[in-house]
Amino acid sequence: MTKKKKILYGLLALLVIIQFIRPSKNKAETPSTNSIATQYSVPADVQQSLDIACMDCHSNNTNYPWYTNIQPVGWWLQKHVNDGKRHLNFSEFTTYTPKKANHKLDEVIESQHEGWMPLDSYLWIHTDAKLTQQQKDAIVSWATGIQQQIQTANPGVDFKSK
Repeated sequence: MTKKKKILYGLLALLVIIQFIRPSKNKAETPSTNSIATQYSVPADVQQSLDIACMDCHSNNTNYPWYTNIQPVGWWLQKHVNDGKRHLNFSEFTTYTPKKANHKLDEVIESQHEGWMPLDSYLWIHTDAKLTQQQKDAIVSWATGIQQQIQTANPGVDFKSK
């Protein structure tokens, strides 16, 4: 057997072996009692926009496409989900301090004004997640309203300082 064939067979065997090493799935057994919707009103249109454009990476329930069963694609995608949840997790929102919650909503607003969420890499496959200006405006308006509620309920908190 030639050296090229040995390398090719070795790589093929490695590709088969890594299929058995799967990342854990981001699927909660029950709805979170710490979800943003348990404490704040989320209008149906905003919830729909969040569901299609945000929740796969920013909640405890990801809807996984078929290709996540192919490694190393699944590892890469799970890293993105974990990173997204680390930055903002709507399923755990009520566990945030008022200051942190307010800051996270600042980031939601900024992400819609500047257009950096959802990520382009997400939109390549999930074309329905591309939000219209009307959907973005609704999210911004909703997030601003939640910020006002947080600030009103916590008058002693300095929301301006980092």
